Amino acid sequence: MIVRLLYFIHSLNRMRILKRVSQLFLRREGKTFHRTMWTKDFLFKVHPSVSQAVAQNKPVVALESTIITHGMPYPHNLSTAKEVEAIVRDEGATPATVGVIEGEICVGLSSEELEHLARSKSPLKVSRRDLPYVISKGLSGGTTVSATMIAAHRAGIPVFVTGGIGGVHRNGQNSLDISADLTELGRTPIAVVSAGVKSILDIGRTLEFLETQGVCVATYGASKNFPAFFTPNSGFTSSCNVHNPSEAAELIASALSLGLQSGVLLAVPIPEEHAAVGHLIQETIQTAVTAVSSEGIIGRDVTPFILQKVNDLTQGKSLQANIALIYNNAKVGSQIACALSKWMSEKRSKSQAQHPGKPPKDSDVVVIGGINVDFIAKGKTKTLHFGQTNPGSVCQSFGGVGRNIADSLSRLDNKPLFISATGADANSDAVFNYCKHMNTSGVARLEKQNTATYCAVINENGELSLGLGDMDIHQQITEHYVSQFEKQISSATLVCLDGNIPVPTINYVCSLTEKYNLNIWYEPTDAEKACKPFLSDAWKSLSYSSPNLAELCMINKTLGLMVPKAKVGVDLVPVLPRSLDETLMVAVALSRPLLENLHCLVVTLGPDGVLLCGEHNAGSVNLQPRKQKIKRQLCALHYPALTVTPEETMNVSGAGDSFAGALMAGILHGRDTDCCVRMGLLAARMSLASPHPISPILTLDSVDPNKVQAQKWPTPRFIWVD
Repeated sequence: MIVRLLYFIHSLNRMRILKRVSQLFLRREGKTFHRTMWTKDFLFKVHPSVSQAVAQNKPVVALESTIITHGMPYPHNLSTAKEVEAIVRDEGATPATVGVIEGEICVGLSSEELEHLARSKSPLKVSRRDLPYVISKGLSGGTTVSATMIAAHRAGIPVFVTGGIGGVHRNGQNSLDISADLTELGRTPIAVVSAGVKSILDIGRTLEFLETQGVCVATYGASKNFPAFFTPNSGFTSSCNVHNPSEAAELIASALSLGLQSGVLLAVPIPEEHAAVGHLIQETIQTAVTAVSSEGIIGRDVTPFILQKVNDLTQGKSLQANIALIYNNAKVGSQIACALSKWMSEKRSKSQAQHPGKPPKDSDVVVIGGINVDFIAKGKTKTLHFGQTNPGSVCQSFGGVGRNIADSLSRLDNKPLFISATGADANSDAVFNYCKHMNTSGVARLEKQNTATYCAVINENGELSLGLGDMDIHQQITEHYVSQFEKQISSATLVCLDGNIPVPTINYVCSLTEKYNLNIWYEPTDAEKACKPFLSDAWKSLSYSSPNLAELCMINKTLGLMVPKAKVGVDLVPVLPRSLDETLMVAVALSRPLLENLHCLVVTLGPDGVLLCGEHNAGSVNLQPRKQKIKRQLCALHYPALTVTPEETMNVSGAGDSFAGALMAGILHGRDTDCCVRMGLLAARMSLASPHPISPILTLDSVDPNKVQAQKWPTPRFIWVD
């Protein structure tokens, strides 16, 4: 089993290397070609600024790129594209221009990529049908409305701004020349903000076709008049109208909530100051349309021909009006995106608002820590033999100390904001799909990074024999990234940090304590990382911590305090006391100096239960968050563990996190100390009996000591009172 497991891990690393190599240009017979993998994650590249904004539920506006490649000549195309992005930013949203660069669909283009498309001599016009070919050949091109909708939806962007959409061409009832934009609107749930339909098309039949596709069409403004691109009134009407960004946002949110899988078309009339020129352009268009027939122009060449002809006949006025129209759409679309983001946040806050007997609001707890994909290998024998195959089973689950605690809190009727980082890979897709019940808006998806993976090998008793981890992504949970959530952190009743995050990030959050009077819970992840806050005075800002005995020993050692002697050749593991009483006395001795600053220490002792050390209050330990540091009487209280047989134990990787999460939930719900600890013990037992670190069937009822009578509760024991 071990050999196979190590080979499996080796294979994972090879797959990562092959994935990277497969995306490079390979040479064959002197010709360059681009090889891609047949997985959508390898074909889409989302710019970090876009993925971060989407993850945080901030407003993002998707923009197409055929306006760059086919809409106007260089350098007007480049300057217009940059100005549109600037308008989006000025309105408070993040622009995400979509294009295909050398066989990769890019959502959010860099300045170099914009320049590349703008200067292309023979760029491709990429619609839905063209995507497979362009990707397979490693080509570049501008995305049409339909292709941009696909990419935007794939990236989680609900609002897309363009100039005008395609439609049913004139005489389309005979030629069946109908733009793919219309069918895309019928099957992709995204809001498209445009100046209506290009006036060179059959607008009436286009609206009929959109109705058949089930597309909600609304005019933006006081009237239902449907615009004709260069003119505010086409002679046709929309089914409804919205007066402002807020109304538009509510319409989009309703459409998305219904799950109809069809889009919304918001038609924005050309600004009044350009309407007069628009009428002149409209007359010129009729001349250009006549020229199409006389010169035999057909198919996808019709639109570029007419636009160029009209531009020539109007001596550039159509280009100026076109640019002004696009700028206006970008402004309106960005305002709608911002209103939609605000509307959804307010709706979420209302639905999660605190009611009598209900959980706290989502901002009352923030968890900052790691998120992993776990592979758990359990042997069927007590002893595992290295260098040979051992009988056992392997399963995949989702872990990470921070993720586990946030998961536990979420299942126990709290709504923690979880701040973390993953790669933009298949593993992250699996994680986000599994964590739909959690608020993962604070999780950044980073390009060119691997989602953290962890592999644990346990014996039949559930004891860890070997652990391997690829955790480099945790270093990306930086002080700068976390500082973006300072507002949420400042209003939280409890902030939980795990030992996976970098020391500067821990120090930064601890530095906020004096400013906001925070209660911070530090959850060590192993003995080596337990010392992170204790490398400086940052630890004095902590309120809670839940180390095991080895981690507690390492903390004391870091502070230069006396610790028990260690086993020969092992630095971090203290000598195991001979009895439970000796274990408790050692734990008390190690905890006492830390309580000069910490509010409470929860020392986990595995099968020996837990030891609570903190402020003495009415015969127990006070777990409720403190408002200020004061001199107090201290005590220690021991709770035995619940009995779990080896046969019941499936996984030990999440028991401590389940205990901590349930204990925090009890604190946040205002339960007394006895109830909080027993909630934690019940959650830990459920974790041990589940293949997942946090049991999927974990609920408040399942850990309510008054409802669970699986065994007689042992009486907690006072070990020490100061």
